[in-house]
Amino acid sequence: MMNAFDRLCGKASGPVGVAVSGGSDSLALLVLAHDWAVQSGRELVAFTVDHRLRPEAADEARHVASLCAQFGIPHETLVWETPVSKQALARRARHGLMAEALRARRGTRLLLGHTSDDQCETFLMRARQGSTWYGLAGMQPLALSPVWPEGQGVMIARPILSRDRAELQAFLSARGIRWIEDPSNRNPAYERVRVRRLLSGQSGLKTRILACQNQLQGVRVLEERLIGRWMAESVAQEGTAGFRLDLSRLPPERLERALGLMLQIVGGREVPPRRDAVQPLAARLMADQPFSGATLGGVLIYRKGGNVQLSAEPGIAGMAADPALARVRFGAIRALYTGDT
Repeated sequence: MMNAFDRLCGKASGPVGVAVSGGSDSLALLVLAHDWAVQSGRELVAFTVDHRLRPEAADEARHVASLCAQFGIPHETLVWETPVSKQALARRARHGLMAEALRARRGTRLLLGHTSDDQCETFLMRARQGSTWYGLAGMQPLALSPVWPEGQGVMIARPILSRDRAELQAFLSARGIRWIEDPSNRNPAYERVRVRRLLSGQSGLKTRILACQNQLQGVRVLEERLIGRWMAESVAQEGTAGFRLDLSRLPPERLERALGLMLQIVGGREVPPRRDAVQPLAARLMADQPFSGATLGGVLIYRKGGNVQLSAEPGIAGMAADPALARVRFGAIRALYTGDT
């Protein structure tokens, strides 16, 4: 287990952040991270986000703070001042608050307590949504912060991604540590809760999903290595405001993925444009026909001399699509994909 922390956090500068809600997954992560930090001489800092959506949340944050005090781990409760009862917005706010707090302490790694159970749930949810094999590979052990630009310089690490929730709860019970049950985890209005109930007790199904994901993870790592190499060899900065891409040697699926990634970077978006929008654009760019230009995801797209030129669309650039930030993000993604992190 300690090897996972070394592998994911060994090169990280500053204190390592731990996201702790008070549930069993995040508390097990906190205890394991503490054991690792003692052995390796690393500094931890724990963050709990109070979304102000439930009156019990403040007490739960105090429970986490008390436990952190017992371990001698600095702890911050971060409050969302503009609460909205929508999971996607709450997730974004949570990541934004923790990324900014970690950056203020000059940290670059934030640990999340996702488990193998979360991986199985994610697989089924993405399968229902029609995800490709790339998405079905599931969450990655190491990824960039999903918020931008607040997450600049912060990487997400998931060291207990291969661990089972029941195993982690048994670990906490053996250490005499009490965890909190979030009532939203029992609310069938949320898709993840419904999928969790479907998986409950079906160990055979979980085993098959995880075996499939393990194979897909390996293919995804290879795919990202190839995209990282392409970024290093075939993408160049174009002046101070854009990038020049050579797409000529990419197979169709990788071309679409690489183009979507570059549109995300240049446009300052948190996710790439939809695949059904990138596909026809890629086809037009590669067709032996005149191309007068296009816009997608806040990006101007031109073709010149066999290369594709991208720049942020005027009037909507703002901070998120700032050219300097785009270059920083390009470098961070290239380093992640080539394994230089």
